[in-house]
Amino acid sequence: MANIRGKAITGASCAVMTIIAIVVSSGLVRTSEAGLELIGDAESCQRDPYVCPAGVLSDGIGNTHGVKAGVRKSDAQIAADWEKNILQAESCVNKYSNGKKLNQGQFDATVSVTFNVGCGAMQKSTMFWKFRQGKMIEACNEFPRWVYADGKKLSGLVTRREKEKALCLKG
Repeated sequence: MANIRGKAITGASCAVMTIIAIVVSSGLVRTSEAGLELIGDAESCQRDPYVCPAGVLSDGIGNTHGVKAGVRKSDAQIAADWEKNILQAESCVNKYSNGKKLNQGQFDATVSVTFNVGCGAMQKSTMFWKFRQGKMIEACNEFPRWVYADGKKLSGLVTRREKEKALCLKG
């Protein structure tokens, strides 16, 4: 069993950094390598379908679209799914959070939370409203509010939101 970044890698796991390299090489996403690493490390990478903490069947790096029980994916398939999901999150941030006016850190952090929570919840959020109003620091301070899944506060989300907030404030 190999070990990458302190995480055990088994036959069903995949390397986040390998998937990031594939996605970055396409040149289609605005999210930086640091932003992709934040998302990838928080989500981890699994070739086989699994049920996430929110109870949703997932695979790859937090992918929930077209997941089929018992179907193992290749690095290329995982990267293609993830790229599509990142582009959807970026589109949401651009449309509802004035993403084109966000600096790289703000954009990366906001894409991360949107990827995790979904556009539907984020587009109506106070965070997005504050970004649209140009209240950048206030918007960055909203990240710690997004730490619940299925009504339960999750320590993994607390850690992720701290990292997103720090990236957002760092710019």
